[in-house]
Amino acid sequence: MNDCIFCRIINREIPSTIVYENDSIIAFEDISHMAPVHTLIVPKKHIANILELEDPELLEEITFAIRKVAEIKGVDKTGFRIITNTGDDGCQSVKHLHFHLLGGKKLSEKLD
Repeated sequence: MNDCIFCRIINREIPSTIVYENDSIIAFEDISHMAPVHTLIVPKKHIANILELEDPELLEEITFAIRKVAEIKGVDKTGFRIITNTGDDGCQSVKHLHFHLLGGKKLSEKLD
């Protein structure tokens, strides 16, 4: 999708700090940090949101990538949070499935 910022990052049209990559997943630093560690894990295939993810193998690859990114960022032992937003009411700002990995400090229990 030409207007999708994540597709443009995947296609190397927009620079990013890549943390992890394989054939189907890319993980890169979020430019709007909400925690000391804030990395986005994104399937390379354009999928609008979690409700449209129908490929169990891709879900398995996403889970593996989350583990790898947590190890790379050093939060696998201390803990982290995974968030995916869906739809406008869920505050999904980019309509390409992505997972926020947040950590590097004690995270708030409160969701505003």
